Amino acid sequence: MNPAKPGKSARTPWIVGVSGASGTPYAAAVLRALLAAGESVDLVVSRASRLTLLDETGISFRDGHWREDLRAWLALGADGKPGTFDVPVDAVRHWSAGDLAAGPSSGSYPSKGMLIVPASTACVAGVALGLSKDLLQRAASVVLKERRRLVVAVRETPLNGQTLRHLVTLDDAGATVLPASPAFYAGATHIQDLVDFVAGRVLDAAGVGHTLYRRWEGELGGAPRPA
Repeated sequence: MNPAKPGKSARTPWIVGVSGASGTPYAAAVLRALLAAGESVDLVVSRASRLTLLDETGISFRDGHWREDLRAWLALGADGKPGTFDVPVDAVRHWSAGDLAAGPSSGSYPSKGMLIVPASTACVAGVALGLSKDLLQRAASVVLKERRRLVVAVRETPLNGQTLRHLVTLDDAGATVLPASPAFYAGATHIQDLVDFVAGRVLDAAGVGHTLYRRWEGELGGAPRPA
């Protein structure tokens, strides 16, 4: 395996895995916030998630045109409005989900950890069982064995016993299991607020600073309300 050439940023990256569950706006919000915080990102978009992305946004994510497709995706608001955000993607490195010789497939490849947003039940099962059927699952297994941070933002309801057991396995292995469950105490008035709350909780679990939502300060009625 040839050593990977460093990109424009020499910072140790976060690996962001996007699986096939519904919830691509969550992934976009996490990616925007990581880049806004000055973090570098290694991105793995599963084959199943590309179908979900196409269905939810109309965007085809293609390996050969990933920069253009990623810019278009990150520019979308949670309501699907284009041009809502302007996000440079120079600090992102994309790895094909089928490339099991990619950097994140090895424990010697440096990373700060991995965020799987959203995580499907199939992805949860694959990581819990150590299947490593694609780069997303393999990278997660590497992060666990190297004792790095793994945040799994599971997006499914209801959950059956088998998936719950898989989630307990991940928790026992040191992962943070974070259901994509929006809260309303921050005074959400737009779908983007609810998406950003979940993204913010993912970043909290990773220890990355952000200003995506109003934090609870112990006072009732503190959230802004529409006139």
